[in-house]
Amino acid sequence: MVYAIIETGGKQYKVKEKDELYIEKLGLDAGSTVEFKVIALFKDGNVLFGAPFVESASVKASVLKNGKCKKITVFTYKPKKNCKRKMGHRQPYTKVCIDSIVG
Repeated sequence: MVYAIIETGGKQYKVKEKDELYIEKLGLDAGSTVEFKVIALFKDGNVLFGAPFVESASVKASVLKNGKCKKITVFTYKPKKNCKRKMGHRQPYTKVCIDSIVG
């Protein structure tokens, strides 16, 4: 089994082939492909770490869709000051499917 640790959107993900991930929004349309940098590669019991990335490895993925997560409510207040504010936020995401791990 081949695993890789990739970095995108300031976060790291452990992936294998056929995984579907919700990652930070990429500026790509559905159906396009994207290539991620590999931080670590686990293949047949061998481990290869990069400094900071593994030069000979890459992960190819296809974009399935773009969307927004569920709304969260953000409520801030200052006690005893009659100051309060209620806001909502929906984080945009991109859903990708890992096609291949090359390395």
